[in-house]
Amino acid sequence: MPTAPSPGLGPSPQGASAELLARVPKLLEAMRSVGSGLELHSTLDRICETAADLADARYAAIGVVAEDGEGLADFVFSGVDEETARRIGHLPDGHRGLLGALIRGPDPVRLEDLTADARACGFPAHHPPMRGFLGVPIRVRGEIFGNLYLADKRGGEPFSDDDLAMVRVLAAGAGIAIGNARLYETTRQRERWIDGSVAVTTALLSGDGTDDALQVVAEQARRLSAAAAGIVLLPADGGGLEIAAVASEGPTEALGTVLPPGRGAVTELLAGRAVFVDDAATDPRLVTGLARGYGPAMLLPLRSHGRVLGGLVTPRARGERPFSRTERALAVRFAAQAALALMMAEAQRDRERLAVYEDRDRIARDLHDLVVQRLFATGMLLERARRRSAVPEVRDGVGRAVGELDVTIQEIRSAVFALRQPAEEEPGLRRRVLREITTAAVPLGFTPSCRFVGPVDSAVGDLTGKNLVAALREALSNAFRHARASRIDVVVDATVSLRGGRPGVRLTVADDGVGIPVGGRRSGLENLRRRAESLGGSSRHGPGIGENGGGTTLVWEAPY
Repeated sequence: MPTAPSPGLGPSPQGASAELLARVPKLLEAMRSVGSGLELHSTLDRICETAADLADARYAAIGVVAEDGEGLADFVFSGVDEETARRIGHLPDGHRGLLGALIRGPDPVRLEDLTADARACGFPAHHPPMRGFLGVPIRVRGEIFGNLYLADKRGGEPFSDDDLAMVRVLAAGAGIAIGNARLYETTRQRERWIDGSVAVTTALLSGDGTDDALQVVAEQARRLSAAAAGIVLLPADGGGLEIAAVASEGPTEALGTVLPPGRGAVTELLAGRAVFVDDAATDPRLVTGLARGYGPAMLLPLRSHGRVLGGLVTPRARGERPFSRTERALAVRFAAQAALALMMAEAQRDRERLAVYEDRDRIARDLHDLVVQRLFATGMLLERARRRSAVPEVRDGVGRAVGELDVTIQEIRSAVFALRQPAEEEPGLRRRVLREITTAAVPLGFTPSCRFVGPVDSAVGDLTGKNLVAALREALSNAFRHARASRIDVVVDATVSLRGGRPGVRLTVADDGVGIPVGGRRSGLENLRRRAESLGGSSRHGPGIGENGGGTTLVWEAPY
């Protein structure tokens, strides 16, 4: 079967046929057409259609060679309707047959009957019959980008030397157009990743809360990498990595899950090394229930100045294309920028925490040195007046007042003791709740009331307790930033029965503020709901404890 000459051969200008010269204007128009856009996929579609029209072929396609040179990463076609393409099913992968041979030997090929070629491996079911074939490589800046395929001239005759010459010239112009489109797409892609990094930095340094900021990191990573999910991992207390934020289309119960340190991918991330996998569901480093349903994935360390702060995971659905070298490089830079922003936010929180501790120490000194001493002196004056009074009613009234002053002095001394407690977190849930309330009292300007019901410390497990404290912190932060409340009541009840009769713990935070405005931000409430649902619980809100139901009551509950 005849094939094309080598790439160096072809019709010379002196030997150009009259037919070829007559088709030059059409070739020039085709060259203008393929270079008229900058979007890569539409450029490939336009090249297919233009090549088919130029060579009067029924079918045209472009096979984009994968980055590793093994098989095809994309396949764009023209001439086959959508219904036929749907019935054919999978697109060619370029690992075998004539298309695979063209990848391994990227030279022009012209066949009168491709079915008789030894390299052909037949057509899949429902594929239209094809005989005449013309394949030409497309080079972009000297490197093979893919191959342009044409099949079946409309008149039934084989492809001619003139067809080959015209298509080779068109392929050269197509390489320039594809190079420009790829450069434009890479530039736009870099801009999107830079914008995403700016959004992450802004969120982390805005002071809106760590949970909100980590959710922004997950959402931006998912959007920028075109992944099925974005997952932020932070070091767990007992080793390994804990899922701290998840962004995905559907609901997820992965939040709060701890990945043990023994797994290969976790070990790599904790060592500060990125992991790229082609199929998360089958990769031995990721054999876990969370990886099922995912295909290509990037696992990137959140590392800055030699310190690993966590990890960032962006998996795609099974069957999706692998991440390109450009996408991997941009994602690594994004993770490094997010890690730097995390460190800056942590330093900012440390400064704010130090300011709070200094303020607490000042308040404790003032209470002890000024307020308690004045109250004590006032009590002594009242006691002296009580002893000198001859009226029984006056003596009884003053005595009660002195007793109230003694109680007040004891309460203030207890508050001074609490303010001067060390910064380390106490192990018990009760003490952690009280610490959150005490910390929130400084920006609020008052101390919320707190009541415990049931065996809070002994009944509530570590994971539920940790999420309850985070929910309380979020609720108090929302009350300070948005509610403008003058009263907040906190109740932690470890005696409740949840849906299905399961024992659980319920956190109730009620205030008398302005309530939740219509159309206001719901990210904080969404974080609370997500935390509760990840544990099998729920979160809801309703009217507050202000006049006529003013304010907000938040109810967060989860099983032990």
